[in-house]
Amino acid sequence: MREGIPASDSFHEPISMTNDWPHPHRLELGHIFHPTDFSSAPDVAFAHALKLALATKAKLTIFHVNEELEETSWEHFPHVRATLARWGLIPPRSSPHDIANLGLSVEKILARGDDPTAAILEYLSRHPADLVVLATHQLGGQPFFQSVAEPVARESGAMTLFIPSQGWGFVRVDDGTFHFRKILVPIDTSPAPFPAVQAVSSLSCTLACEHVAFTLLHVGKETTMPFLRTPRQSGWTWHITLRRGDVVEQILNVEREETPELIAMTTQGHQGFLDALRGSTTERVLRLAHCPLLAVPATK
Repeated sequence: MREGIPASDSFHEPISMTNDWPHPHRLELGHIFHPTDFSSAPDVAFAHALKLALATKAKLTIFHVNEELEETSWEHFPHVRATLARWGLIPPRSSPHDIANLGLSVEKILARGDDPTAAILEYLSRHPADLVVLATHQLGGQPFFQSVAEPVARESGAMTLFIPSQGWGFVRVDDGTFHFRKILVPIDTSPAPFPAVQAVSSLSCTLACEHVAFTLLHVGKETTMPFLRTPRQSGWTWHITLRRGDVVEQILNVEREETPELIAMTTQGHQGFLDALRGSTTERVLRLAHCPLLAVPATK
């Protein structure tokens, strides 16, 4: 046991893969939901939503809420065909049939309203999504997370991928290529970390990632670290990192040190990550982290 580890220190050690965990399965998604504010900046969140829809053959819904629909044009939406052509997946002069040949179904929805959160949640109540892809900075410079993303992620009950406006993602906007080398998974006993581990394993399998280093981060004592089996896959490595101190601070420290392409955490509604890290703490994680964050609902 390492009871004497100072708060500023840590240990990092590999863990052996178990023999009773099967190889990971592909991520099964039927519906991906992506709200957009028509930002003029490169739409990194849209690129991630589109790439994951292609990889999983999921229906992609692109959703925009506006008080003045008369001032809004379909041309304001992210351009699916132009993006796919830039990625080299369809000809420059393409048709909807070319998109269908990729196994991709896209729906663009304009909704009238002055409350984006209410409009999004009302739509998701009628059309549940398996994955919501959200940018963390939108809506005229206000933190999108505080006003929209947090209640959407918590109340929709869907797995949610947060894409930072400043930093990096795992999908390139210009050519659609993806890059997974490292994934950080903070773990604790409550909520149980299994859903997050399963989600990132399935995501890595879906994207055919041959070499991935997974870091399981526990902030606390070795005696409080949960027992966890890890999937078996050639080229994947799993390590445990133990830290002492403030949970959010240590997550950000490890993120800066290891520069993962993704952070994944199990959430549990009002008792989980999204509720525990509200306000300034939430800003520290989702505004200061440089990589996307995947919030995975706890198993009921």
